[in-house]
Amino acid sequence: MSDERPEKPLPELRASDADRDRVVERLRDAVAEGRLDMDEFEERLEAAYKSRTYAELEPLTQDLPAPAGGPVARPSSSAVGAAEPWTGRIGGGGSSATAVAVMSGFQRKGRWTVPARFDAVAFWGGGQLDLREADFAQREVVINCVAVMGGIEITVPPGVELDVRGFGFMGAFDQRDNPGPVEPGAPRVVVTGFAFWGGVEIKVKKRKRPLDGPSLRKEL
Repeated sequence: MSDERPEKPLPELRASDADRDRVVERLRDAVAEGRLDMDEFEERLEAAYKSRTYAELEPLTQDLPAPAGGPVARPSSSAVGAAEPWTGRIGGGGSSATAVAVMSGFQRKGRWTVPARFDAVAFWGGGQLDLREADFAQREVVINCVAVMGGIEITVPPGVELDVRGFGFMGAFDQRDNPGPVEPGAPRVVVTGFAFWGGVEIKVKKRKRPLDGPSLRKEL
């Protein structure tokens, strides 16, 4: 006899856009089935789009029958494992929003917060931005790079959504590696700007150590 038990919910886990969409779809079905009136639907719809965690999403469909696919807004064990690296790393105020190197250099690494927009300028100089241990002020951040006879190197961890839009004139925007499949809950990093007689290089590297724990060390 098999022992099947329901998965334990993790209410503190951040909900994704797909989770919110599933709840909204179930609410629409409930209206069509006559289980909710329009006032209730509009109230729950607004709450669904404002929800950030499973604890906020689950009450919205708790009194409705689950769809054939199973409970709404409850992560599977595999999804939980994939989302864990980004839990608690998105949201809050950003650190400094500008870095400038004129015949010099700049560096951002370790535990820092990438703001919604970060401007990096290198003129006859160089800069390094390491996002592997960074937090992110928003789900999508924009890093605008200007490299004139200089270079800027950006390092991101695997699993982020990477969008490189910059261009080079007698210079180059070079994405060396593929970050791989986008992990649930991962941020979107947009790199834009231009390089003139210079270069912007985007690398993908794994962290050597986890973010949490006594053995954390900064590394490049």
